[in-house]
Amino acid sequence: MSERVTGALVAVIIEDDVDVRSLLDEVFRAAGFRTILAGSGLEGLAAIEEHGPVITTLDINLPGIDGFEVARRIRRISSTFIIMLSALADESDVVLGLTSGADEYLVKPFRPRELRARIEALLRRPRSEDPRSVPASRTVADVPPAPSADATVLTWRGMVHRDLSLDPDTRIVLVGQRRIDLTPTEFELLAALLTAQRRVCSKAELALGLRGIPPGGTGHVSEPDKRAIETHIANLRRKIGDSSVEPQYVETVRGVGYRLTPADDDTR
Repeated sequence: MSERVTGALVAVIIEDDVDVRSLLDEVFRAAGFRTILAGSGLEGLAAIEEHGPVITTLDINLPGIDGFEVARRIRRISSTFIIMLSALADESDVVLGLTSGADEYLVKPFRPRELRARIEALLRRPRSEDPRSVPASRTVADVPPAPSADATVLTWRGMVHRDLSLDPDTRIVLVGQRRIDLTPTEFELLAALLTAQRRVCSKAELALGLRGIPPGGTGHVSEPDKRAIETHIANLRRKIGDSSVEPQYVETVRGVGYRLTPADDDTR
């Protein structure tokens, strides 16, 4: 393999179907990417380690280890955005894919224009640091302490709600003094909720926000997009130790969306 490329848009395409791989290659090249092609999960993991892609596409039915396991292993070594592509369209498959670490899930056959739109939306999102580049000592020292006041506030570097803090500059999230590793999508959703505070964010608004469309903007949001938001929120809650039944940080507004819990445990 060639040397790692820096300062360039690189995509790793993990797909064993030659025709689909060729189509993905064309879409990414048209979007200005340099592409690295892999026909198996292990080849893809090696390519990710060597080339540090911005985006990785990942099939589920791969020889050797399947895409779900590949996604889990990717998340241990890279913050690359993962677009999972599969003919499996059941809700359980979509949920498993997103739970495994994917940022997007597209069902085959996909439309190249839709894939291109998803690529452009991902490029508008900041990336988290690679997990391997963050020393354990950074769990507390690099994040300003939460204020003692019982409120959701914006600090000079980050956002705080109760003992949950998020720093948009370093992209570090803490619960108490414990660092939480989130996917880029989970981080963006948490940042959106912290910014909105007690204002309810609908699933459609959150989905559009991930595409770089601000609150009040318009765009098509499908039912699978909304289900993906539900899954990402469920994953976020699990990681920060929250519960949908007795929420400490994020509560569900039934039939609408999500918002922060009251900072002082009142019922407003």
